Amino acid sequence: MNGTSPGIVFRGGTVLPMDLARSVLPDTDVLVVGDRVEAVGPSLDVPTGTEEVDASGGVVMPGMVDTHRHMWQTAMRGYGADWTLTQYFVWYYLEHGRHFRPEDIRAGNLLSAAESLDAGVTTTVDWSHGLQSVEHAEAAVDALRSVPGRFVLAYGNIQAGPWEWSASPDFRAFVERFPRSDLLGLQMAFDVTGDPAFPERAAFEVARDLDLAVTTHAGVWGATNDDGIRLMHENGFMEPRTVYVHAATLSHDSYHRIAATGGSVSVATESEQSCGQGYPPTWALREHGIPVSISMDTSVWMSGDLFSAMRTTLGADRSREHMEAHRKGDTVTHCHLRADQVVEWATRGGARALGMDDVVGSLEPGKKADVVLLKNDHSPVSFPLLNPYGHVALQAQRSDVHTVVVDGRVVKRDGRLVGVDLPSIRREVEATLEHLRGSMGEEAWQAGMNPDVPETKVLDNPYQYTDYRTASTHAGHG
Repeated sequence: MNGTSPGIVFRGGTVLPMDLARSVLPDTDVLVVGDRVEAVGPSLDVPTGTEEVDASGGVVMPGMVDTHRHMWQTAMRGYGADWTLTQYFVWYYLEHGRHFRPEDIRAGNLLSAAESLDAGVTTTVDWSHGLQSVEHAEAAVDALRSVPGRFVLAYGNIQAGPWEWSASPDFRAFVERFPRSDLLGLQMAFDVTGDPAFPERAAFEVARDLDLAVTTHAGVWGATNDDGIRLMHENGFMEPRTVYVHAATLSHDSYHRIAATGGSVSVATESEQSCGQGYPPTWALREHGIPVSISMDTSVWMSGDLFSAMRTTLGADRSREHMEAHRKGDTVTHCHLRADQVVEWATRGGARALGMDDVVGSLEPGKKADVVLLKNDHSPVSFPLLNPYGHVALQAQRSDVHTVVVDGRVVKRDGRLVGVDLPSIRREVEATLEHLRGSMGEEAWQAGMNPDVPETKVLDNPYQYTDYRTASTHAGHG
């Protein structure tokens, strides 16, 4: 590993391989040779010189996959703790998002990439809708390539219509020179307003021409609705690799269309609960058989780990199930959503959504070696380990991430990141904050933590690159 060892073996852990049976393998070894999982089994014979990690008392699992994270915003960690979704739109879409320079995108991405690895998230989709220019995009890529994780850049620009920026020769040239690999993928990220003229068609055609998957915020209260899904479907732009983010306020008709075309939904439960996109929809997605992955959205609000995301997702789904039963005078006696399903959504579910199920998402011989060991001998919460899936989903936390391997490379060992220059990242983040505060002025910066909503039509349509308005939200319920 790291050029000095022929491999690494995790000895004697409880292994959750995330195979189709969702097996639990006690006292089992996982052998990594090169960038691949070589073997999974008890008491494995290993090559001479193999690094041994004592995994006894711990859980060995695949690296987690986050399918929707606005990484560029991480330099503002916690700034919008009390925001609603509308205030988020005001701050980033209407007023201050334009202040971000390419180097600010880079700083946010560096910090976000490091926190992903620290929490055992080995694959992260950078839902990068702050790319006001190709220079911003180059800065985002530079950051992602500087941190030893696995990433997908989802290219977007909230300051311009997707039919505009996707038609730019600069964008096409960027795509043509993009260094795509198993460690760095590319998508297009844009939303569909529901405008009957369907101006987004041009962007979908570019995505098809360039063979890029599309990820889109769908079913977001006050922003996107069933009209967008219907237009995508009627025009033939719903594909199995399309990822619909949130999908929290859609009708059964829209869920049927997603299910029929094989798409998946990225659920960001903490965000949906706190900010107002809509009630986390896993209960509806399960009903329609729609594949689910998990995401954390943005560190401007939420924690950048998937442990929080898993437990809130489990809680929200069960809460809805109880609520619906109580409304009918019934009692839920058995939970339908189980802990092992949520762990699957956070690992293999994310890999499937990204078309990477043959690469990552499970611990099987031949797959890429993205491996996480959860073990914390200094914590009383680490034992007893009775229900491993329940432990991961409801007990574990970032501090329990002992070892992380990405593509066969150790990137966290004994609870500390390896190959990540945190002091350098801190300096870049501090420079970004100094720039933002200076550009805005201290009064505006302080007011931004609880911004007023100006007299605009933001509640009808936060996308300022189009004049289309809809009465499907608050105006339609007067």
